[in-house]
Amino acid sequence: MSDDDQPHDSDAHAHDHGVEGPGYATPQAAIEESERETTAYVMGLYVGTDVDAPDFLAVVDLDPDSDTYAEVVDRLEMPNRGDELHHFGWNACSSSCHMDGLERRHLVIPGQCSSRIHVVDTEDRRDPEFETVIEPDEVFEHDLSAPHTVHCIPDGEILISMLGDADGDLPGGFLELNDDFEVEGRWEPPGEIEMNYDFWYQPRQNVMLSTEWAAPKTYYPGFDLEDVEDGKYGQRLHFWDWEDGEVEQTIDLGEEGLIPLEARFLHTPESTHGYVGAALSSNVIHFHEADGQYHADPVIEFDDREHEDWDMPVPALPTDILISMDDRYLFGSNWLHGQVWMYDVSDPSNPRKADSVSIGGYFGDIREVQGRDIVAGPQMLQLSLDGERLYWTTSLFSSWDNQFFPEEKERGSVMLKADVNPRRGTMTLDEDFLVDFGDMPAGPARAHEIRWPDGDCTSDVWQ
Repeated sequence: MSDDDQPHDSDAHAHDHGVEGPGYATPQAAIEESERETTAYVMGLYVGTDVDAPDFLAVVDLDPDSDTYAEVVDRLEMPNRGDELHHFGWNACSSSCHMDGLERRHLVIPGQCSSRIHVVDTEDRRDPEFETVIEPDEVFEHDLSAPHTVHCIPDGEILISMLGDADGDLPGGFLELNDDFEVEGRWEPPGEIEMNYDFWYQPRQNVMLSTEWAAPKTYYPGFDLEDVEDGKYGQRLHFWDWEDGEVEQTIDLGEEGLIPLEARFLHTPESTHGYVGAALSSNVIHFHEADGQYHADPVIEFDDREHEDWDMPVPALPTDILISMDDRYLFGSNWLHGQVWMYDVSDPSNPRKADSVSIGGYFGDIREVQGRDIVAGPQMLQLSLDGERLYWTTSLFSSWDNQFFPEEKERGSVMLKADVNPRRGTMTLDEDFLVDFGDMPAGPARAHEIRWPDGDCTSDVWQ
């Protein structure tokens, strides 16, 4: 790593924006100035279950001094059924800290299967309300569908990765909303990419990275190995010119990078280092810029394992990764192997395993927490800003859940927590913490992505 890429202290990349906007001036300020998370927003789903009810936004109480600690204290039901709520994001984050008057207040919640986009006002954190809903036809007009990652971008606008065209085929692209939550149109010139999934931008480096899943019509019904053999799943990384919205470089990862999903740059805005989890290859790819080009190589590899119920070795399937706010640790979830893991990435090119926790999946210790068997592997992760509490849920995608962990349809998902000791590099499962989405009023529900009202390790970006 060059000196230019080395993480710096907070003073080095603080900038004088002269106004008070959303978020924090630096990642270090997020660590030092934030308070412990007391509320979580979690996607709750009924798609693919036998429960005839709309998906919902769950408000989870995380205040350990509260009588309702670890309970869902409010549910905002979507106005329609069948959305398949998946990933969501804020209207503003630390990248807009120079915008006087802008607030991190509205959640933008897309439906993966409906292409409907919900905007929710969280002024009252424990009682969120709808602000507006963008109907699918407004999205289809731009020949896009299947919204996935939501990132606020500087100046209050919102960018959403779209995985398909209006018919659910390729290519995907990006949809841009303005600060009044109106569809502005496509962000990029059509045809820049075929497949799309996650993305992350690093404005100080004028770069954005996007990854690949597949066409919605390919992954909606479930996973089929023949689709991989037919080249219907992605294996490439796209590095964009952030200001021009055009792809500058594409890296084909080959078989080492099959289904590259979550993309994370280090939080330090000067850095060009980051990671991508290649789910089917069970690798974590490290990328960085050198000599004007981006380079990408596997730096963490999880071996496939034999299982008596499978006629092929079972991949680990690292479906989510995140980086602690101090850029020291990389966390990830191996959904099929049932592990949450933690690597020290102080040297980004040479991660060192720190610790792991097994909770379920197809291998290891199938844990019982608060008398509840865990019937699926760990999936979406979220870390406290101080790096001391790691939370996760267990649902991936309804049709894939039903294929690999069918019992979750009957039992519902859970939200679990591990206590992290950043100084020692250890994790301990908190056996007193369980949010049981199997105990919802309408019936067992799935649980997916998690967000904090004051920003988190998978949504905040710095200019």
